[in-house]
Amino acid sequence: MAMFPVPNLDGRKARGAFFTPPEIANFLTSWAIRTRDDRVLEPSCGEAAFLLSAGSRLRDLGYSGNLRNRLHGFDIHIQSIREAQGLLSSEGMQATLTAGDFFVQEPDAAFDAVTGNPPYVRYQNFNGAGRLLAVNAASRQGVKLNHLASSWAAFTVHASAFLKPEGRLALVLPAELLSVKYASRIRRFLLERFATVRLLLFENLVFPGVLEEVVLLLAEGSGGAGRFEVFQARDLQDLENIPAGSWTGFTPKGDDKWTGALLPAKAFELYEQLLGSCGFEALLDWGETYLGAVTGNNGYFTLSREDVKRHGLAQAEILPISPPGSRHLRGLTFSQPAWESLAEGGERCYLFAPGGNPSEAAWRYIAKGEAAKVDKGYKCSVRTPWWRVPLVERPDFLFTYMNHDRTRMVRNSSGVHLLNSVYGVALKKDRRELGLEFLAVAGLNSVTLLGAEIVGRSYGGGLLKHEPKEADVLPLPSYEVLQQAAPTLRLLQAQVGGLLRRSDIAPAVEIVDRILLKDQLRLTDGEIRAVRDARATLMMRRIVRGRGQKNGKSR
Repeated sequence: MAMFPVPNLDGRKARGAFFTPPEIANFLTSWAIRTRDDRVLEPSCGEAAFLLSAGSRLRDLGYSGNLRNRLHGFDIHIQSIREAQGLLSSEGMQATLTAGDFFVQEPDAAFDAVTGNPPYVRYQNFNGAGRLLAVNAASRQGVKLNHLASSWAAFTVHASAFLKPEGRLALVLPAELLSVKYASRIRRFLLERFATVRLLLFENLVFPGVLEEVVLLLAEGSGGAGRFEVFQARDLQDLENIPAGSWTGFTPKGDDKWTGALLPAKAFELYEQLLGSCGFEALLDWGETYLGAVTGNNGYFTLSREDVKRHGLAQAEILPISPPGSRHLRGLTFSQPAWESLAEGGERCYLFAPGGNPSEAAWRYIAKGEAAKVDKGYKCSVRTPWWRVPLVERPDFLFTYMNHDRTRMVRNSSGVHLLNSVYGVALKKDRRELGLEFLAVAGLNSVTLLGAEIVGRSYGGGLLKHEPKEADVLPLPSYEVLQQAAPTLRLLQAQVGGLLRRSDIAPAVEIVDRILLKDQLRLTDGEIRAVRDARATLMMRRIVRGRGQKNGKSR
């Protein structure tokens, strides 16, 4: 965890090892240690923040013997072990400390409490022999981790194997536990391994100078939790007194993300109720989502109008496309005049797409690509001929899957082809007429915007990203709701489109919310406000994380 890095310890950040605030260490050890006879393990002890706290806790409970028999720690860094020994000794404590990779330690289910702050190394730097050891350790506990898993995931699984059946696991984990796809295996493991699972979340950032979110994991017992409980703290001061009955229960569906746990309980319950009603369906119910064409080299295959003229290409050898990127997709529809304006402005609005018998000009352009070794690129080298880009169906809608503000589903009125900078959506035949007219504007309601934050993921720089399968489950108003709202939507969607083109998102959403959520689904103003606030909460968390990554302060 990137918090309070120790100065003058070379390689500490690379190992993912960082200080933990004493308030958190004290809270976790106080919960995890129940009796003076408990044996305690800190698997990545660093400078013994948790062992020091654990020793104090055992003494407070009446233990007066040699703490070496009660406190145990591992750390891969020998200097950290020496530091830990010195700090413990200064407090009159001893511990059994072992230098070495925790993942090579054979599980010994002899501990009453396992607590600590697992190392956080992102998958890009978590590789080689160390990663293989971690993956194998998790696999032995029945958890298969993919190549995107960061170090904390395997650490959490392996640490659990050192607990007695009734033992307690108390860890500081990244908030990505709740939302990233690879963590679904860890989420499932926790609910299957432990009898109870609790997560403590913070509304405010609790690590000074670090724009990163964490959760405190409190898990105990053995087998079949099925659900987890959440407490939302404001800051570290709230750890001093958590009222009884203040934990909120969540029962996840399958491998669904736990992102809803970041929201106020009432807002998430309302969201779940709406999705379970006849008022909302998934995008998959409306049509198929798919990735645009992959050229292998957009700089070569996409052309401006001037490029086409300069190379002498025939109209039959080019195709109109939505130009690379998605910044031009702002309104409700991407019209032919809008495409024409981009083409006149020099945007790359054409795809090089010669047929089976290229013209002399096309052959010259192909030779130009070979001279530049475009044909040697991976995507080009594995297709025959290399210069023919495999096309996908021209979509009814262009779906932006990387967004700072909101997911945009824009009607493809221009009928252009698409590249892989956006997704395409092809509507089902029996829904096409209604969907073409109203689905873009209907997707601007606050429930859909909240759903986009819940089913999507935070990406580099704070971008909201949706994989095709995530886009498939995006909640949209049902066919019946749109049928009923059609007359009013028809009157107001021009106004909404104008607001979007001026980037006036909030008033556009208010109009759509009034038509769909208030008039059709009978939500109260307070309920609509709760949904909007919930969406704003997740959006701001994402943006804050993105700023942290840009500033180089995230883990």
